[in-house]
Amino acid sequence: MIKALYTASTGMTSMQHHIDVTSNNIANVNSTGFKQDRAEFADLMYDQLNYTAGRTSQVSVNPTGIDVGMGTVLTGIQKNFGEGDLKLTSNPLDMAIEGKGFFQIELPSGEVAYTRNGTFKLNSEGVVVNGAGYPLTPQLVIPDNLVDVTIGTDGLVTATDPVTQDTVEIGQITLYDFINPAGLAPLGQSLFSETEASGAVLEGNPTTAQFGAVRQGMIELSNVKLVNEMIDLITAQRAYESNSKAITTADAMLDTTNRLKN
Repeated sequence: MIKALYTASTGMTSMQHHIDVTSNNIANVNSTGFKQDRAEFADLMYDQLNYTAGRTSQVSVNPTGIDVGMGTVLTGIQKNFGEGDLKLTSNPLDMAIEGKGFFQIELPSGEVAYTRNGTFKLNSEGVVVNGAGYPLTPQLVIPDNLVDVTIGTDGLVTATDPVTQDTVEIGQITLYDFINPAGLAPLGQSLFSETEASGAVLEGNPTTAQFGAVRQGMIELSNVKLVNEMIDLITAQRAYESNSKAITTADAMLDTTNRLKN
């Protein structure tokens, strides 16, 4: 019965993590470029009261064994990098990636991070930056004497000279990808950093190799499905309640045992 208390407590702890992860998904249902988290669990070690295939006589063996589980544990939180829905914004600097790939952002420290959040703006120097003011790399500068900025699906950025009406090539959007995007480390603000688990970064232009196309004037919404998250939340709550009930039951049994003497 003491074992039941500890076993049920691991279930409550795991379900609390599940609720935390689900709550974060729900909180970010409207965050541009957010990718859903999924909590993963596994059973703990077993108390082997009788080994599987242990002998029950000189000529027979136990076909199943007697193994009592010790509970559950959180083994990982997996990022789902499936595409979210695209939303039309009509902002010429907004960009969504239709397919695989990330934008590269330069952080104030000089390091780079990666994002699917394509809500870009201009700073006071005409540099294309994200909502936090971090520049897109390779750096893209929009001259103030040009109009009608156009970003092709292949990432080529052009604009029009209002005096000569000539089309001027400004720069090229480059995309980046990883063998294992789930291994990227989340930094917040829809940014991720490269790790050993993600593998080395791969670089290429949109619509080439495995990279997707760039869609101007659109953004990628969160890929969180609110209905599924609500179901997960209810399931985790019920499991939490069941484990707490197991603790209450084990406590009542211990109380009965302690009062046998009286």
